[in-house]
Parts: sequence; structure tokens; C-alpha cells
Amino acid sequence: MAEDKAATATAATAEVLDRLYTTVQARKGADPETSYTAKLFHRGTAKIAQKVGEEAVETVIEAVRGDKAAMASESADLLYHLMVLWADAGLEPAAVWEKLAQREGTSGIAEKNARKA
Repeated sequence: MAEDKAATATAATAEVLDRLYTTVQARKGADPETSYTAKLFHRGTAKIAQKVGEEAVETVIEAVRGDKAAMASESADLLYHLMVLWADAGLEPAAVWEKLAQREGTSGIAEKNARKA
């Protein structure tokens, strides 16, 4: 039973990011007065990037504090704002998933050294 719940949660987790991106994309042309996502797009790339940075810092703060619930909440905010940034730049999540898949099984040190070459 616990294994089924874990498997379902994992599948839902992987899919929720793609659904979030679809929702973010749909808000691009929405009214900034009624949609926070549309408001971010309206304010431009610099503001979106700033929000990503703010949420990253808040996530780090909660990690250092050791508050897992708050860290999960801030991480969700970070992922949302990252999706808005990707959509603003025209970057599809599949391109990121592909990069992650390419790096899978590669030492982080080896991967970092390969970028320098």
C-alpha cells in the first residue's frame, strides 16, 4: 500500500511540472489585473528573474533553518517562478529534462569539468 502511494506521488510529481508550464504558458496573454502570472510577464524578464532569485534565497534560508515544510513551500514558489522564466524565454521544459537525462549517471565533478573544455 505504501509503495503504491509512493509510486503515485512520484508519477504525479513528474507530471505536475509539465502541467504547471502549460498553465503558465496559457497566462501569457491574460489580463495582468486578474492574473499574477500575466502580471509577471507584463513586468518583463528582469522582474521574473528577480523573483526566481528571491525564491531561491528563501528556499536556502528554510533549508538552513531545517524547516522542511517551509522549504517545500518555498521550493514550490521557486519552481513556479522558474517556469515563468522559462516560458518568458521560450524555453520548453523538455529541453531541461533532456539536459538532466544526459547528465544522469555522470559524476558532478566530471560534468563540471566537461563544461570547461
